Amino acid sequence: MKKSICLFIIIIFISACTPSSNLESSQNTIEKGVSLSPRSYSSEDFTSFFAKAQETGTIISWAGDWNELQNVESGAPAVVMVLAETYSYTPIIEVQFFQQSEQKLLRPLNEDNLQSYKELTKEFVKKYNPPYLGIGIEVNILYESSSEDFEIYASFYNQLYDEIKEISPETKVFPIFQLERMKGLKGGLFGGENNEKNNEWDLLTKFPKADAIGFTSYPGLIYSEPTEIPEDYYLEIKNYTNKPIFFTEVGWPASLDIEGWQSSEEEQAAFVERIFLLIKDTNTEFIIWSFLYDQETEEPFKSLGLIDKEGNEKLAFETWKSS
Repeated sequence: MKKSICLFIIIIFISACTPSSNLESSQNTIEKGVSLSPRSYSSEDFTSFFAKAQETGTIISWAGDWNELQNVESGAPAVVMVLAETYSYTPIIEVQFFQQSEQKLLRPLNEDNLQSYKELTKEFVKKYNPPYLGIGIEVNILYESSSEDFEIYASFYNQLYDEIKEISPETKVFPIFQLERMKGLKGGLFGGENNEKNNEWDLLTKFPKADAIGFTSYPGLIYSEPTEIPEDYYLEIKNYTNKPIFFTEVGWPASLDIEGWQSSEEEQAAFVERIFLLIKDTNTEFIIWSFLYDQETEEPFKSLGLIDKEGNEKLAFETWKSS
């Protein structure tokens, strides 16, 4: 059975059996949440994810291949939109068109594919009026591999922005950058070198119509201890934009056995405490922890979850809840 069919069955079950919850508004000015990251996509685990995610904040995000917008009835982004009312969270939808790890486009940015992306987006927006829509994830990595493709994307983004606003003026549309690389920090577990003179902040000027600027941030790729992260690490963003900031992915591993980069649950929890301190004087609107449950992915991201694959809460789970 295809995943979309499974999700369609699950959404019917959840909507019929689960009463709408009445989450209280966060006491913090910075909202928080997690990405769609269940233990599995079985009906039980999928339902349990949304119930458990209520403890972590008021946001659930979905990020994936742009083409997944085409299933407007039972695809994953559609499910995240539909269940938002049932579980009283704000949905964040983020679409991607290239693979960051391989620095490879999912499909060429030719006229036909761009037109398809546009039509899928407009149909999805017409149906759901999403409050937040990220167009492109860690796009500065695309710039590093192909400035030509990046320019095509940036031009398309600004055109699509206007068309989205015609349909849903309230939708906040934004691009997403990888913060460490934006700063010129490509050493550590990235395997390159840190040179802040090679920063990429000027790319922000390519998006004059962005309602906000999104960032993913994994300081653990650069620093081996949370205490090593500079006090002005996130404050620097204010030097380059006065727009609202969305942290669409943040995380720190709870278990890592790489020489010089070993980590633990205690260290993960310490990072949670530190990042909230470091962003408190920024223009941050929301922050999303990458995974609620550990996911099957590559190191050093396998243990990023606030809960392990067996369902055991890590120390960072409570720290995140209380931050």
